[in-house]
Amino acid sequence: MAGRWSDRTPLRIKLIAAMLALVAVALAVIGVGSVSVLNGYLVDRVDAQLDMVVHDVGRQMKHKPLELVRLRTPPDGWVAVYDQDGVLIATQAGMSVENIPGPRSPSRDTEAPQTVPAESGSGTWRVRVVKEPDSGHALVAIDLASVRQISTRLALIELLGSLLVMAVLAVVGIVTVRRSLRPLTEIERTAEAIADGDLSSRVPDRHPRTEVGRLSRSLNGMLSQIEAAFQAKASSEAAARESEERMRRFVADASHELRTPLTSIRGFAEFHRRVPGNDTARLMRRIEDEAARMGLLVDDLLLLARLDQQRPLQEHPVDLLAIAAEVVYDARILAPDRDVSLLVESDIALIVEGDEVRLRQVVGNLMSNAMTHTPPGTPVTVRVGTAGRRAVVEVADKGPGMTAEQAERVFERFYRADLSRARKDDAAMRSTGGSGLGLSIVTAIVRAHGGIVTVETAPGAGAAFRVVLPLVPEVLGSEVLGSEDAEEEEGSDDAPPGAASEDVTVSGDGAGSGVCAGPEEGAPLEDGAGSRDGSGPGGAVSPATQATRTE
Repeated sequence: MAGRWSDRTPLRIKLIAAMLALVAVALAVIGVGSVSVLNGYLVDRVDAQLDMVVHDVGRQMKHKPLELVRLRTPPDGWVAVYDQDGVLIATQAGMSVENIPGPRSPSRDTEAPQTVPAESGSGTWRVRVVKEPDSGHALVAIDLASVRQISTRLALIELLGSLLVMAVLAVVGIVTVRRSLRPLTEIERTAEAIADGDLSSRVPDRHPRTEVGRLSRSLNGMLSQIEAAFQAKASSEAAARESEERMRRFVADASHELRTPLTSIRGFAEFHRRVPGNDTARLMRRIEDEAARMGLLVDDLLLLARLDQQRPLQEHPVDLLAIAAEVVYDARILAPDRDVSLLVESDIALIVEGDEVRLRQVVGNLMSNAMTHTPPGTPVTVRVGTAGRRAVVEVADKGPGMTAEQAERVFERFYRADLSRARKDDAAMRSTGGSGLGLSIVTAIVRAHGGIVTVETAPGAGAAFRVVLPLVPEVLGSEVLGSEDAEEEEGSDDAPPGAASEDVTVSGDGAGSGVCAGPEEGAPLEDGAGSRDGSGPGGAVSPATQATRTE
């Protein structure tokens, strides 16, 4: 029962009750001790008076006849003389005790002072026996009423004082304990707020040298970790849902893209079966074209899957200038009506560490994208240079450009800015071959090499796709290192080397917009795996394999 009561009792009541109990015990001990000491002191004074009276009585008893009148009896004293036979001879009482009962005879036959009760009533006397062999004995007593009165008064004062002290201590204790436990109340309110879902609530800070301060600091640290864990969990769940939704869209788009050539193949085969006299060679060529287009799409999907698996790259030094020059040469052959130019804006070798085939595929896809989705004769410029410790390859055209919304999604898989132009007729279908994977492959490959891809575009202002990759340390001379900080502070249009983010960010409001798709985890790939949006390792651009960016 006591244990259950203690469990139900609040801490502040326990503390106050314990404090008051200890103070009450201390005051009781002090009161009893002080009353006892005072009582002993007063009794000792009475004994001293008894000694004086006993001395006078003994001297008078030696004279004949006995003269008690000459005794110096105190006002509260009493003297009785007995002969040798125990017969009372004479008595004398002080003025204060004349009308009260005298003391009883002591039970012990000793001359030491004794305390005996009165013959009647509740009074007490301090008694001493005086023996005289020739005259008998005398009984000398002093009333202890004054001693009892003083002791009682002191005890009453002690009791009232103790009660007053207990009341004051109770009030002070309640205030002090309540103020001392206020931080615990704040902790309780904080815990309730967190239980209601407000994970940002914190316990007010206290002085770190106090127990409550150390507890508050520890609790706030724990709450920060809990909040971070919940936020990380929420972010992870959101990312998982987004990834799942993205995967569903990817599967749906892939199925749609594969269904188109499969439907064409089935249609041509059924037509050939139902009309035996048709042009078999033409039908087989159409079936072959659709099968090749479907094979390229499957190769692109396989490449993206391998990139997502982060397979290791076969890395070695690669000259970006040589790759850009070859891609420009191929583009001039494939589109002689276009002005395709190469600008070199660096006086150092543009050597990066990476997979040459994949990097060639990156530049080739960007060139294919520019040539496919701009009107014939639109100029295309390839710029190569440096930005600090990084190499930059930019493919820019002066075509119709894209809106901010289109630029924001241009690196998404299977995205087409203008669905009405995705499939116009059979000839356009064979020429564009757009599946919306070309720029996605570019982004994945550049991420695998630790670089970033950006696009700057606006309606009517063309589009500039920029690839930034880290240079190998061997080509960085002292001149480049010394001018690195100045180049970064100038805020050039080149993409910042460290801006790596998976999210697509659009800046600008009409004059121009920029989109950055950077590396998040640097997904490596297996050398030679998959296919690219070009005709082969040499980087020639084939209309059937171009990366898609439709406006």
